[in-house]
Amino acid sequence: MTDQPNQTAARAELQKIRRSIDNIDAALIHMLAERFRCTKAVGALKAEHNLPPSDPAREAEQIARLRTLAEDAQLDPDFAEKFLGFVIREVIQHHEAARQG
Repeated sequence: MTDQPNQTAARAELQKIRRSIDNIDAALIHMLAERFRCTKAVGALKAEHNLPPSDPAREAEQIARLRTLAEDAQLDPDFAEKFLGFVIREVIQHHEAARQG
């Protein structure tokens, strides 16, 4: 025998939490889009002034800063670093393309 009222309440709570997750996902996409608009401007400036597409010192600073933020937010710092690493690699590809194009 199932506990129907509890299952109904659980399903309603699940839907509520999933709506929040969907809102967060949408916000993340918009934040990433804005970040890439900014990094596109950085890439254009670097290309215009013949600066290298990557800046290892800046990247190291950003990784350290993000790891600290992740720890403070109780998020796995290794995950945060992997995420930022993925974003940085994508940005560098855009900067290299701007330099060639």
